[in-house]
Amino acid sequence: MEVPAVLQELVVVLGVAVVVVLALSHLRLPTIAGLIAAGALIGPGGLGLVRDAARIEVLAEIGVVLLLFSIGLEFSLARLRRLWRVLLLGGALQVGLTTLGVLAGALALGMPTAKGIFFGFLVALSSTAIVLRALTERHEVDAPHGRLIIGALIFQDLCVVPMMLVIPLLAGQRGGAGALFWVLLKAGLLVVATVLLGRTVVPRFLKDVAATRRREVFILAVLGLCVGIAWLSSLAGLSLALGAFLAGIALADGDYKHQALADVLPMRETLSSFFFISVGMLLDVRVLMRGPLLVAGLVAGVLVLKALVGAVSAMVMRFPPWVAVLAGLGLAQIGEFSFVLAHEGARAGLLSAGEQRLFITMSVLTMLVTPVVLHFGPRLAAGAAHLKRLEALIGAHGPHHLEGTHSDALSGHFIIGGLGTAGRLVTRALRESRVPHVSIDLDPEVVADARRRGESLYYGDITSAEILEKAGIHRARALVLLLDDPVGAARAVSAARRLHAKVPILVRVHRLGDIAELRERGASEVLAGELETALEAVARVLRSADLPEDTVVALVETLRQEHPHGHPSPGPPPPPARPPPPKDGEARAEHLH
Repeated sequence: MEVPAVLQELVVVLGVAVVVVLALSHLRLPTIAGLIAAGALIGPGGLGLVRDAARIEVLAEIGVVLLLFSIGLEFSLARLRRLWRVLLLGGALQVGLTTLGVLAGALALGMPTAKGIFFGFLVALSSTAIVLRALTERHEVDAPHGRLIIGALIFQDLCVVPMMLVIPLLAGQRGGAGALFWVLLKAGLLVVATVLLGRTVVPRFLKDVAATRRREVFILAVLGLCVGIAWLSSLAGLSLALGAFLAGIALADGDYKHQALADVLPMRETLSSFFFISVGMLLDVRVLMRGPLLVAGLVAGVLVLKALVGAVSAMVMRFPPWVAVLAGLGLAQIGEFSFVLAHEGARAGLLSAGEQRLFITMSVLTMLVTPVVLHFGPRLAAGAAHLKRLEALIGAHGPHHLEGTHSDALSGHFIIGGLGTAGRLVTRALRESRVPHVSIDLDPEVVADARRRGESLYYGDITSAEILEKAGIHRARALVLLLDDPVGAARAVSAARRLHAKVPILVRVHRLGDIAELRERGASEVLAGELETALEAVARVLRSADLPEDTVVALVETLRQEHPHGHPSPGPPPPPARPPPPKDGEARAEHLH
C-alpha cells in the first residue's frame, strides 16, 4: 500500500519542527521563532523536504481561524466598547502614519505615487496570528500595551478589504469605488447580523445542545458556528479570520464561552502551529543570498519605522513611554494579510515578480525576529526614559499625573495598582472597612466606569516615580500590585524600592517564572496565580476529606514552603494582616485634602 504524500510531508513537518523548537528552546528563544525557522529549513526555498506547501497551508488557514475565534471568545461586546478609542484612534494613527512614511520613502526614491501608497498598505499591516500567540503565551493580552496592540490589529484586519478594493484604482483600473461601497455595506450587515445572532439565536441553540450532555455534539456545534460565520464572512468579501473573530464575539457574552474555549484550545494550538511553519516555507533563501545587504536594510528599515510609528501613536493617546515602546515593538513586523495584498498587487501590475519575491522574503524575516524582539522587549523598554522629550513635545502628559489627589494628608494608607478583578475586590474590601487607600489604573475607561459607579479611583501610571510620590509612597502602609502586566509590575517594584527602601510590596503574578525577578527587584511578597490556585485546590480536597482545619492549614503551608518559589524573600516584612483602624479624616482615599 502506497503511503499518501500528505502523510509523508506531515511526518517531515512535525519531526523537524519538534527538533528545531527543542534546539532553540535551549537558547531561550520563543516557540514561534522555532516554528518559522523549521518552515524555512524544510520549505522549497530551504532543503526542499516539502515542495508542495499547499496542503500545509490548508491546515494553517484552519489554525488561524481557530486562533481568531478563541481570541473573539475573550472579547465580549462590552470589552470591545472599552477598546473603541484604542481601536479607532490607535489603529488609524498606526496605519495612516506607516502608509505616509513608506510613501515618503518611495517618492524620495523616484517611485510613482500609486506604487508608494500600495507599498504603504503592504507595510502597514502586522501579523495578528504571531503577535496574539506571543501575547497569550506571556499573559500580556490585558496589559496596557497588549490592549493597544490588539486594538491596532483589529483595525488593520478591518482595513484589509478596503485596501484590496483600492488596488484597482491605484493600478488605473475602473470599478473600484463601487465595489468598495458594496463590500463595506455587506461587512456592516455581517457585523450587525453576528451581534443579533449572538444575542438571540446562538444562546438558545447552545442551550439545547448542552442539554444533550454529549461533549462531542457541543464541540461540533461550536466549530460549526465558527466555520459557518467565517464562511459567510468570505462570501461578503472579508477575510476568514475576521469572520472567525466575529463568531467568537457572538459567543463571548453567553454562558458557554468558557467550555467552548476549553474545547477549541487543543485544536487551536496544534493547527496554528502549522500556520507559523507555512510562513517559514515562504522564505526564499536564494533572494536572501543574492542581495543580503538589500534585504537586511529593508528589514531593519521596516522594523524601525513601524516600531517608531507604534510608539508615537501610543504616546499621542497619552500612554507612558515604556508602554509605547512595547506596543511599537509588537506591531513592528509585516503581517500575513500583506501576502494577499501583494498577490493582488502583482496581478494588477503594481508589483513585478522579483519585487514580490523580495517583499515576501523580507516580510518573513520581520515575522521571524518578532517573537525574539517581544521576548527581550522588557529590556528594550528600559530605555523608554529617552522618549521623555518626544513625550513632552506631543503633549502626552496624561499618565503622569494623579487627578484630584493631594496626598500630603495621607498616612498609613494602601496603594493599589491595577483595577482588574483582584484590584476591584481589594479596593472594595478596603473601602467598606474604612481603611485609607489610593487605587490607580492606567486604563481611562476602567477609571471612568468606576467613577460612574461612585467609586473613587485615579488615572495614573503606577510604574512612574512621580505617581508613586503623588500617592504618598513615603507614608504608605504597603504597595499592592495587582497588574495583568508582568513588565509593568517589575518596573513598579523597582521604582517603589528606589523611593522607599522599607515599604512592604505585595505583587500578584500569573507565572511562577516571574517570581525570581520580582524578588530581586525588592518585592516583599509575591503571589503566583499558578501556585495559589494549586494550593487552594489542595486545601479544598483535604477539607472534603473531613480532615481537621489545623491539619489542612499545616499541610498547605508545608507545600508552600517546600515549593521552589515558596520561601519568603528577605527584606521588609509583609503588611500586617489586620491594620489598625484609620484616624479621623483618613477614612477614605477619596478625601485627599
